[in-house]
Amino acid sequence: MTPITIGIIGCGVISDAYLKGAARSATITVKSVADLRPEAAAAKAAEYGVAAAPSVAALLADPAISIVVNLTVPLAHAAVNRAIVAAGKHVYAEKPLCASFAEARDLLRLAAAAGVRVGGAPDTFMGAAHQACRRAIDAGRLGTIIAGAATVLSHGMEHWHPNPDFFFIKGGGPILDLGPYYVTTLVHLLGPVARVAATTCIGNPTRTITSQPRAGETITVAIETTATAILAFASGASIVLTASWDVWKNKRLPFELYGIDGSLLVPDPNFFGGTPEIAEKGADWSPLPITDHPFHAPNRTLRDGREVADYRIIGLLDMAAAIQQNRPHRASGELTTHVLEVLEAITTAGAEHRWVALTTTCDRPAPLPLGTGEEVFAS
Repeated sequence: MTPITIGIIGCGVISDAYLKGAARSATITVKSVADLRPEAAAAKAAEYGVAAAPSVAALLADPAISIVVNLTVPLAHAAVNRAIVAAGKHVYAEKPLCASFAEARDLLRLAAAAGVRVGGAPDTFMGAAHQACRRAIDAGRLGTIIAGAATVLSHGMEHWHPNPDFFFIKGGGPILDLGPYYVTTLVHLLGPVARVAATTCIGNPTRTITSQPRAGETITVAIETTATAILAFASGASIVLTASWDVWKNKRLPFELYGIDGSLLVPDPNFFGGTPEIAEKGADWSPLPITDHPFHAPNRTLRDGREVADYRIIGLLDMAAAIQQNRPHRASGELTTHVLEVLEAITTAGAEHRWVALTTTCDRPAPLPLGTGEEVFAS
């Protein structure tokens, strides 16, 4: 299969993950990168051996580029996505797809009219651990899933990110920044959400940056930093999701799912690996093997020393292969838009103290074949 040529707009921190992943891939090749700051594009281009486009417009006008990856800040996603579609390119965006559900819905309409595809992060649900969980659920080992809990708790980004301001304005916050990983994984495992109830709040009205180079500066918080939601799925399952950047310490697990025939512990959806555990009826917990699934091997060391599997590009690889094979891609615009509506509904439900019914739905993404790496996308 001939590699598909891509371009990247946005040369911030997350671009390293995409450029490293692309360098290892036989499915795609990066021709050029662009940024509103030409020096940032030039630096990334030199580091990874690709071209620096003279401008965003020049990258979009390049006829060799088929897919453009949007790695700009969330508030810029909608405008950049629309420009990509207007240029006749397929778009793959970092999460969230847009800063609002209305913008995402409009993007899908424009893309359909232009005959181009929309895809987007997160793609961690394609990782080995989450695929092993999907296989157990599809095999009926839990029976009907009726309840569960999903939890992401920390004290925010201002202690490590060099420019954390955008995390605390519209388009940021734990709901839109981390919620996509959790809700996307839940939709992958359980199907679409039907309605949402929630409570939300701002824990601290200001934040002090402790990371370099801006240590000591103060950020005004303009987005909810704690949310507790009930997600009622079309399948009948009800999941409690708690997302917060106001918690110093906790011992809660990322996911617990409860079925009438068993329970399942799902690893952190920020990553692709980890060890799921299942307890069937009266049995004790036992690990689910993941080594038969692709993207299971640890390949990144975190700041705390943990070794994790991090393959943040495989959604794009699947999309590129799907374009050539004329099949649906898994990290689709319909999936990302449904997840965005769920996340926006959490904010609405918290503000208005009511249940919010979802207007969109989506199919569960197809599970990945067994294998070792990106060759599974050719299956």
